[in-house]
Amino acid sequence: MIVVTGSVTVRTETFDEARRLSLEHVHRSRQEPGCISHGVHVDCENPLRLVFFEQWADRAALAAHFAVPASGEFVRTLRSLATGPTTLDLYEAGRLEKL
Repeated sequence: MIVVTGSVTVRTETFDEARRLSLEHVHRSRQEPGCISHGVHVDCENPLRLVFFEQWADRAALAAHFAVPASGEFVRTLRSLATGPTTLDLYEAGRLEKL
């Protein structure tokens, strides 16, 4: 499984649009093959920071997600609403054991 974390801090006047676009992106992404989970959350310590958490079945599913034109457009638009750089980190994960 591939875990993706990301974040963006947006300007006060762009927060509502960033939130709306993020939710549209999350809902669209959940329908893609290989998407296990995809969510966006507001940071409790910085209410202008949106945090993304995603789980994908494998690298191929994530690569297909990145290739979707709407995903690229979302990233470009979100960056235009941001106050600084966005973050994106990928991790390979597996279940060690079930508790």
